[in-house]
Amino acid sequence: MIDHYETILPGVPRIESPFFERFFASGLVDNETLRIARNLRDNGFAVFDFPDPDFHSAAERIKANLTNRYDWEGWRLGRIENLRIQDTWKIDDDVRHIATNAAAMDLLKRLYGREPFPFQSLNFPVGTQQHYQSDSLHFSSMPERFMCGIWVALEDIGMDQGPLVYYPGSHRWPIYQNEHVGHTYASSLGTNQRAYEACWQEMVDITGTELCYFEAKKGQALIWAANLLHGGAKQTDRTKTRWSQVTHYYFKDCAYYTPMHSDPVIGLISYRQPYNIQTSSIERNKYNGQFIPDSVLKAANPFTANQSWATGLPEDFDAEAYLEINPDVRAAGLNPGDHFQRHGRAEGRVWKR
Repeated sequence: MIDHYETILPGVPRIESPFFERFFASGLVDNETLRIARNLRDNGFAVFDFPDPDFHSAAERIKANLTNRYDWEGWRLGRIENLRIQDTWKIDDDVRHIATNAAAMDLLKRLYGREPFPFQSLNFPVGTQQHYQSDSLHFSSMPERFMCGIWVALEDIGMDQGPLVYYPGSHRWPIYQNEHVGHTYASSLGTNQRAYEACWQEMVDITGTELCYFEAKKGQALIWAANLLHGGAKQTDRTKTRWSQVTHYYFKDCAYYTPMHSDPVIGLISYRQPYNIQTSSIERNKYNGQFIPDSVLKAANPFTANQSWATGLPEDFDAEAYLEINPDVRAAGLNPGDHFQRHGRAEGRVWKR
């Protein structure tokens, strides 16, 4: 029965499919999977206990290994908005183990109907304090919504530590991209999500959607759907930590791209070539079972198609502000100008206050 319904709408995740009740009918899945699936369908997120018997010990090892890699003084003096290190799975086996946890990935496969793969990890020792956002703006797929994140608490987290925030049900809203907010990426030096924040705020106001906070216990995890508005509350006590790990997942047999950096109507699509952390290989882009040729990926790349705006530093580039806003660049000891030109512009990073 499942195969039959997936042949009708193969490009829609099970949890967001009109055939949800067929995929998760009684007897086909266990009660816990059904609970998580319904929460994702209805609210766009689901809380569960991370399925790793060694989790508590692993969390302590991660904290011990990463502590000295952060600029704690800058954070406590308020010079730095947040602390994070991306892709620490490269230097920490416990981070990689959490990102590739077999039970968590098997759960995602049952929920989405396609095989997941982790492509990015983020480790935070304090609150992100990030404005709420939709990952569909940053990490999208074709077909859409085949992306999700898992956030897991590495310690108990209360309201004064800047807990995760989210707007239940916002995942069901349309996925708004550049054409919807009147922005053209090719005509500027790039953009970041601030171009969307007014739209998101108005959507929250007009729908009356209420903000929720996740005060987590150590070992609790939260799965969120790609289009759920989520962010981090302000951390009111900077003497405390708020250790957590985020893993972002794509699903196989899709095309992967960044809508914020794309203008499809004029042929510019910022395709991603995500790295599969589990298999240590690049996942190739596919469209309905067919690999997208490298020549197409290159021709559509906005960073090579229009070199007049894709090279050089903006006139108002502030190197010190760039390092403060992007502490992972500082922690890695990278030259801010070089990093912005090689990576930061493509990632939509902010270079001035």
